[in-house]
Amino acid sequence: MRTYVLRRLLQTVPLLLGISLLTFLLLQLAPGDFLSQMGENPGVSTETLNAMRRNFGLDRPWYVQYGFYLRNIVLRFDFGESFSRHQPVFTVLREGLMNTLLLAIASAAVTWGLAVPLGIWAAVRQHSWLDRLLSLVAFIWLSVPEILSGLLLLMLAARTGWFPVGGMRSLDYDDLSGIGQVLDIAHHLVLPAFVVGLIPLASRMRQMRSNLLDVLRLDYVTTARAKGLDERVVVYKHALRNALNPMITLFGYTLGALVSGSFVAEIIFSWPGLGRLTLDAILTQDQYLVMGSVLMASGVLIAGNLVADLLLAAVDPRITYD
Repeated sequence: MRTYVLRRLLQTVPLLLGISLLTFLLLQLAPGDFLSQMGENPGVSTETLNAMRRNFGLDRPWYVQYGFYLRNIVLRFDFGESFSRHQPVFTVLREGLMNTLLLAIASAAVTWGLAVPLGIWAAVRQHSWLDRLLSLVAFIWLSVPEILSGLLLLMLAARTGWFPVGGMRSLDYDDLSGIGQVLDIAHHLVLPAFVVGLIPLASRMRQMRSNLLDVLRLDYVTTARAKGLDERVVVYKHALRNALNPMITLFGYTLGALVSGSFVAEIIFSWPGLGRLTLDAILTQDQYLVMGSVLMASGVLIAGNLVADLLLAAVDPRITYD
């Protein structure tokens, strides 16, 4: 197992290298740069712009800039400096990454906390009115874009006042007790978590239903029923564990998808995560901040895939990575 994990970590090096190179090239193909926008301000002189361009290294060819960028990451773990915020990129992204991970974890709890029991419920009651109702709801929800569901929930919060319409904390957050601060963040987290978590919910519920139905048709399940075991024991003790194995494989992919899917919800609900930081960086052409955001999001996706493989090996004794 240790060898497998080490090999997977080594494989991420060329992958992240390719992602960083592609992102850097796309940023170079965009017209202008961060200083081009500053040049529109008549209060900034040409001498100042030229001096800043030399300091940031923007007067050199793109391959030289990229080489310096890689050197700083490898030797000093330095992701560069944000042009617009005048801070190290890692410092700017650290809080945003934690907020995005918090939203992704809450969204994963919504997705899996509802998808697994609803999928089991639909499978054991196959062709019933409940199964058809859940299938209809899943079909409808798969057709609803994330931005539309986010705007609808935002309108619900504005009309009813049940939930905050944006942000992560209330104005009196600093005056609250420790438990009050946790509850305040959780209150702001409800709507963004539901918007992001309900995106993969329908497909995961249908996947759980299909997996359990396939397992319930296997010979060993038929044998367990023939022995007179209670149907609940047959489903939850004998069939459910094998039906969950493919879902565990999907868990890592879902985690990465939730991180990328949270970007839209962060913008709609003004959640201070990587999504808002990345959008602001793109609009201001803050290239090192964009690079750092893309690399961090890619790292979370890669880590999610690795976690999925390790969880699958832990629950299925037939799988080994030796």
